[in-house]
Formats: sequence, C-alpha cells, structure tokens
Amino acid sequence: MVFTPTNPTGGSCRALSCTADINGQCPGQLRAAGGCNNPCTVFKTDQYCCNSGSCGPTDYSRFFKDRCSDAYSYPKDDPTSTFTCPSGRQNYRVVFCPRGSSFSS
Repeated sequence: MVFTPTNPTGGSCRALSCTADINGQCPGQLRAAGGCNNPCTVFKTDQYCCNSGSCGPTDYSRFFKDRCSDAYSYPKDDPTSTFTCPSGRQNYRVVFCPRGSSFSS
C-alpha cells in the first residue's frame, strides 16, 4: 500500500508505504479470516495493549515494523512513525497494490 498526500506542504506530511505481504506472513497466533489481527485484539494483555503506560516493543510489534518501517507498530512506538499533514483541505492518493510490490494479490 502507498499513501501519498497530493499537495504536501510542511510538517511531516510525506508519502508512506508498505509493500510487504503482511497477511501472507502473519504469525500463526494473529491470523484471522482474511487478514492479520493486532496482538492487543488477540491477547488483551497490557504487554500488547499498553494500557499502563509502561510498555515496550514486542516480537509482534517488531514483526510489523520490520516489514513496514513507516508503520506505528505499538502505542509507545518512536515518533519517526507519526506523520501529520496540515489541517484544512488535503487530498490523498491511496494505492493498494503498487507496482513492484513483493507479493501477488
């Protein structure tokens, strides 16, 4: 997937992409019909949901981050994965299967 602002202006407004086959490579415990769940949905523990404010990366968050470096992979992830575009009129182009992706749909 590629998510691109059509008129980027300042801030951290930039294109984001992930061409990994997340569904095809999804860890067994996170597999769901038609996709891949996040670990909080599956396990419902503070380790994965980060409700107490004292959580860190897990093997599952690293799985997503390793494949999609732009992804915000857990609640306390680093600020380099947070992007904002100026408020107001902003348009985006979303491509679900970009050319050159590493998998077939």
